[in-house]
Amino acid sequence: MGKREEIISKLRGVPEGVPSAEEVRAMLAADPELKCVVCYARISFDGRVKDAHGIEDQHRDMTETARRFGWLVVYRYTDNHKSASKETVVRDDFEQLLADLAAGATPEGYPIHGVMAVNDDRLYRRPSDWERYLKAFTSTEGRVYHDSNGLQDLYAEGFEIKGLVGVAMSLSETRKKQRRSRNSHRSRAIRGQSVAAWRPFGWEDDKVTLRPEEAEAIRKAVHDVIAGASISEITRRWKEAGFITSRGNPFQYQTVKQVLLNARICGYREIKGEIVRDGDDQPILGEWEAIVTPKQWFAVTAKIRERGGGTGAPRGGLVHKYLLTNILRCAHVLDDGTVCNNKMIGLKANEWLKYEHAYMCKKTVDGGCNKTYKRGDKTDAIIEELVIAKLERDAATKAQAVPDWGKADGLERALQSRRELERRWHDDADTDIDDETFFRNLPVLERRIKELRSDQNAHEALKAEAEEAKEDIRKSWGSKTLTQKREAIKKVLSAVIASPGGKGNKAFDPDLLRPVWKTSE
Repeated sequence: MGKREEIISKLRGVPEGVPSAEEVRAMLAADPELKCVVCYARISFDGRVKDAHGIEDQHRDMTETARRFGWLVVYRYTDNHKSASKETVVRDDFEQLLADLAAGATPEGYPIHGVMAVNDDRLYRRPSDWERYLKAFTSTEGRVYHDSNGLQDLYAEGFEIKGLVGVAMSLSETRKKQRRSRNSHRSRAIRGQSVAAWRPFGWEDDKVTLRPEEAEAIRKAVHDVIAGASISEITRRWKEAGFITSRGNPFQYQTVKQVLLNARICGYREIKGEIVRDGDDQPILGEWEAIVTPKQWFAVTAKIRERGGGTGAPRGGLVHKYLLTNILRCAHVLDDGTVCNNKMIGLKANEWLKYEHAYMCKKTVDGGCNKTYKRGDKTDAIIEELVIAKLERDAATKAQAVPDWGKADGLERALQSRRELERRWHDDADTDIDDETFFRNLPVLERRIKELRSDQNAHEALKAEAEEAKEDIRKSWGSKTLTQKREAIKKVLSAVIASPGGKGNKAFDPDLLRPVWKTSE
């Protein structure tokens, strides 16, 4: 149990040092004026430190107040880091308080003569919660209630209406704060200012200047993912390099993915996953230094989403140890005249050999013939050279094969139509655009704009990938991981047919390897 959980646990239930329920009943028999009260504490946000100091302070204040009144605090209810204004949030201890008030006693049997809170908005912020609380509280006569306004008579005539007015004012203020927060957030976004609460990975504490080592790690990760590396490989690399998140935690698959999918790395501002744009529909550039180009960012996001199918989860599957495992296929002719054609596997070579690994057709029990054997290092070298040459030829034409995006005019027309629709709706002189007409036509335009932007992003990703292909493929091949090399090979090769070399210790013959190239789609 962490420190925060330990503190919260102590602030729930019967306080330390309180006599047993039987002893309290004896105390009440001796002193009928004694009040047994319960305290409720709640806070919406526990802060970045997450040390539960907010609810701890509330309970301390209520305990001191109870002592001044001569009341005995017999039970404490605590809802930490929970909003009272959101309908979707369930406050377990608040629900328990209502049940105990209706029952007239705590789970341990202590009577409830009153309730304390530092402020009424700790207990309720919505009308339904106020009504439920008032009903449970007044189910027994003579209870006391104390908050920042002092002692309150919840039984008084008209108090229910007074409470509803207070709830309405509190709810209105909450919504105003939320609206101001959203407006402020968007205003800063439109100005290109950083609104990150924590130092983003890749930048210094000022959130503007790049932190060289982290920025270079992101830059290389983007390049490698576009070239075929997996997020899992990047995660492992960052862990081995000793990188940690801005909050001091080791990187996991999801946190690495979030870094690469964040438009901040190319200098753009985002709100809830949408790029913030100006009046001319152009992306707004942040005040911070960018790490990669927008084209590279579009390319890496397209790659990640394409592989993950939108689920965001790392894909399973076997990670192969050898380059051509399951790419090589056995060409041994069986006794019935058919070709084996089974996938060959990599395996560690015998210690006395000059090479470290080899490829072998699977054993007969696994569906193979176990007849074809290939020396690993030379087989890898030959296939790699053929693939590099093929990639170099493809790159020479691929970079010129991506034309400019041909739907820019369509996007501009859709944006212009939306602007005109909004203008006519806001213009009092226009009587033909009422609310119903506006909201019937707006979704159609919004959907069209979204589709065109998605198509534009996909095209930008294609262009970025084509530009990446113009790099020196031979030079960069050596720095690729095994997974990246396998992905590159599988892009251009359907298989490599490996014919057996015959009996005896014969010299390696490259002509016994026949690549099967993929045709252009």
